[in-house]
Amino acid sequence: MKTSDWVKIADEVFASLEKEDGNKEIETQPIEKARGRKIEKKSSKKKQDKPVKSSRIVKETTKSVAEELPERKNEPEIELDFEACKGRFIYIPRIPRRFNEDLLRHCDSLSFWCNMCEFISNKGWFATNQFMLEVIFHNRMKQYKCLTSNSSLASAIFLPYYPGLDLNRYLWYKNTMKMKDIEALEFVKWLRRRPEWKRMHGRDHFLVGGRVSWDFLRATKNDSDWGNRLLRLPQTRNMTMLVIESSPWNNNDFAIPYPTYFHPSNDSEVLQWQNRMREQERPFLISFVGGKRSNSHNSIIRNEVIDQCRASRKCRLMECSKRQNLCYEPIQVMKMFQSSVFCLQPEGDSYTRRSTFDSILAGCIPVFFHPGSAYVQYTWHLPKDYTKYSVFIPDIDVKNGKVSIEMREEVIRLIPRVIYADPNGRLESLEDAFDITVKGVLDRVEKIRKEMNEGKNLSTDIAERFAWKYNLFGTVGKHEWDPFFVQP
Repeated sequence: MKTSDWVKIADEVFASLEKEDGNKEIETQPIEKARGRKIEKKSSKKKQDKPVKSSRIVKETTKSVAEELPERKNEPEIELDFEACKGRFIYIPRIPRRFNEDLLRHCDSLSFWCNMCEFISNKGWFATNQFMLEVIFHNRMKQYKCLTSNSSLASAIFLPYYPGLDLNRYLWYKNTMKMKDIEALEFVKWLRRRPEWKRMHGRDHFLVGGRVSWDFLRATKNDSDWGNRLLRLPQTRNMTMLVIESSPWNNNDFAIPYPTYFHPSNDSEVLQWQNRMREQERPFLISFVGGKRSNSHNSIIRNEVIDQCRASRKCRLMECSKRQNLCYEPIQVMKMFQSSVFCLQPEGDSYTRRSTFDSILAGCIPVFFHPGSAYVQYTWHLPKDYTKYSVFIPDIDVKNGKVSIEMREEVIRLIPRVIYADPNGRLESLEDAFDITVKGVLDRVEKIRKEMNEGKNLSTDIAERFAWKYNLFGTVGKHEWDPFFVQP
């Protein structure tokens, strides 16, 4: 199929979605065809997946994926406490495998930069890839105590589609640009035919996108522009989208923490780690882990931070570059943060950085230069009073070396809220990022449901340019941070 044909298909599907018609589902070809690989005709015999040869972990990927994504019929029965689960039931529909499981089975095709197979089946401290959040969250959701197989009982519906991994296959190859929207469009077409969709037209549905929201908010139909249009579709605008970074001007995307390197199995492991961070000696006042950026609107402050850190005896620098790859070694990064009082967190390629959560995990006080880097993002997980756990450079000069013991203790107390526990274990008395996220989604859906039942205007209908301040402060009045969020 020619690339021009893909453009035509995408335009036709967009048009059909906007009109809410019931056109026949489009048949798409796998990524191998778009990359110019020869595709054999389907045979009646079942073919074995070709083994990946990059490492022992990669060779075992097919087996580990099968274990992580079992068929629904083989899943163990979970005893439900109906009274305790009232208002908390979640239903997970069994979606076509092409939207999740098949992506993992072909994990060597998920990224231009690395072999993602190595990040699928690890436990405990490991080099967690920040774009694997969809898989991590799905695995935790399968252990959620209040799952139901009856969608009519559900307060919310979780969609185990992996839109970030799907999109990532096409971002870096010129001859696959035309395909960036295809699977997202097909998923929405499948979804809107589901009976549970009609109940609230998707307002009780939620899904996870393991990328920043900008990757799903392409404003044009020009395929060469960055990302796809998943969050521009009329159906997805009704749903709750959980991403690692939200847009300040969107009502339905909510930021949840990046995955860190720590995935504890029980409360004891979390408490031991917190105590260790309290007792940790910190010989360095300030540290920074990262590399310079060029041709970016936020590169000026970042590059200035690196230059000043390099010139200061009080600052420890781990500069990420092609020559030095320590930034991708978990032990080295965590040693740096554990040895520091303050960890500088200028903007990265976008507002947020995964490094923010690594520093909190290490008990290192994050220093921000833009409120969009954390304060207006992780409103379910971080305190609204940001002065309790962080430093904001426009208001406080960290060069004076003053240290707040209370601030560091607040950072350490945040650790359970920003980690994702091992799905094979269970936290009993602590809530992790997954627990807090699910609670936030359920509260949001219940608020919308109540407003719909009472015939009130939906709180989600607020002007989107004010979304960042409404979600954080509950108001749309003037604020000192307005200059930071002038909509382009």
